[in-house]
Amino acid sequence: MRRTQQDRSAGTRTALTTAARELFTTRGYQAVPAEEITRTAGVTRGALYHHFGDKQGLFRAVVEEVEREITAEVEAALEQAPDTLTGMAAALSVFLDICLRDDVRRISLTDAPAVLGWEAWRELEAEYGLKLLVDALAGAHAEGLLVDLPLRTLAQLVLSAVMEAARMIAAADDPARVRAEAEQVFAGWLGSLLRPAG
Repeated sequence: MRRTQQDRSAGTRTALTTAARELFTTRGYQAVPAEEITRTAGVTRGALYHHFGDKQGLFRAVVEEVEREITAEVEAALEQAPDTLTGMAAALSVFLDICLRDDVRRISLTDAPAVLGWEAWRELEAEYGLKLLVDALAGAHAEGLLVDLPLRTLAQLVLSAVMEAARMIAAADDPARVRAEAEQVFAGWLGSLLRPAG
């Protein structure tokens, strides 16, 4: 009986986040009333309040879902590469490609800072991105590939630069051009952090 209730509860949460994600992507947070989300999800307004507190709580859950997906894709790019440097370049390229997606541009990069507040948005980005960066840079440093720098500080600064590039892509009239320019700049920056061969 308890498992049936858990399944039902999970199904309701999924229905709400799926409906909300589609609506937020298409029209943006401010233009989507809570009633439309619950109607699209086929659940009551009480279900939204029970599971998420309010529309903003639901939005945060959607943002976290998007962030988990982004992190998984970037991790996969790192892990599938034949070596550390190729992995870092591939992970950056994958992330910049992800920033071109409509849901990421609208939900994570445009609405999230405004709806959740700048500090909360930065904390979320750090929660999902900073550990990944620290681990990647620490791995490269352990292999003797990076010059000696404080890794945690370097990771924080790289994350800040990557997130600024992501927001530039989201706001650009020509996102593909900005994405290509960002990758070019980061490639040069990574090159400057590498220990000279020999």
